[in-house]
Amino acid sequence: METATHCWAPSTGWSGRLGGLDSERSVVVAFGDAGLRDRIDPICELVAAYPRSHVVGCSTSGQFLDTTLSDGTLIVGVARFASTKVTSAFVPIASPGDSFRAGCDLATSLVSDDLRAVFVVSDGLCVNGSELARGICSVVSDDVVVTGGLAGDGDRFASTWLLIDGAPRPGFVSAVGFAGDAVRVGHGSRGGWDKFGPERLVTHSSANVLFELDGRPALEIYRSYLGDRAAGLPATALLFPLALRDDCDDEVRLVRTVLAVDESAQSMTFAGDVPEGCLAELMHANFDRLVDGAYDAAGAAVDMMPRTDGATLAIAVSCVGRRLVLGEHVEDEIEAVFDRLGPLARQVGFYSYGELSPAGGGPCELHNQTMTLTTMSEG
Repeated sequence: METATHCWAPSTGWSGRLGGLDSERSVVVAFGDAGLRDRIDPICELVAAYPRSHVVGCSTSGQFLDTTLSDGTLIVGVARFASTKVTSAFVPIASPGDSFRAGCDLATSLVSDDLRAVFVVSDGLCVNGSELARGICSVVSDDVVVTGGLAGDGDRFASTWLLIDGAPRPGFVSAVGFAGDAVRVGHGSRGGWDKFGPERLVTHSSANVLFELDGRPALEIYRSYLGDRAAGLPATALLFPLALRDDCDDEVRLVRTVLAVDESAQSMTFAGDVPEGCLAELMHANFDRLVDGAYDAAGAAVDMMPRTDGATLAIAVSCVGRRLVLGEHVEDEIEAVFDRLGPLARQVGFYSYGELSPAGGGPCELHNQTMTLTTMSEG
């Protein structure tokens, strides 16, 4: 496998010559500023340079190349495989209730007897990431690694886009499939947040909309913890995600972050499901643990990969909430990941509205407030 990376910036244009690894076995991942929907020249140049490749990408809440975070740019990672079969597909998605169907249709377009991995990017606002993951996993076999992320729009939560037929468009889910015995895929997903406050029972919810905790309006409880920061909802909720688990015996927790609030219903809409009967606890940031979590996520992905002298493309998806919390120290977690990957790896990534990765040894799940890594090589 061969890799290359590029960056487009308004002041300098493209770094390096595009198109050098174009082929039917090449994947091009592109992560760019949400404002590029209104300035599509760099996207058009990228797509024109890779006419035979499978090009996927999305808007972000910041994108990074190796250890450098930037805004207003377009970051690109290219991998050309020697023998791995690469396929791609996209499907429309109109609302969160359409998510399971979209996942099923997307996976059906990619599935084959030798499918080994699927990397997914989705519109970040009109999707229930939990149902999207369930739809995909209901079609592919259990040994297929499914990872990816939800597009971002800074902390605005107004509009996100995906690269569809070479243009930035909202309301879609897309994916790349990797098939054959040669492809090697690693993955890791870690948080690093600390729990605080009592653990509460979800007493009323519907899919990804939370109405009540312990019989009280969820938004009322949330506001009591946020204090003055409640005026900035939903963006300030990124600083205080929810940790969910099925019951007191469950050691695995999924993290959920808020996409929207409804004052009249006193409800909160999350990026993924918040099932009735589960236990929920607020979380807050610990700087050191967030960076350590990013390093551990990279370690988990690296440990899954065979030792090789070949190139590795690492795709990192971190939550926008982590960026807001880390502030001027945000590149610390990007550097921690890159340091753990090793000298032959190139890293591209973005800050998202949700991350897709297996949870422990189970199927793909939606995560929030994590650093999630996907590593790819061939051997």
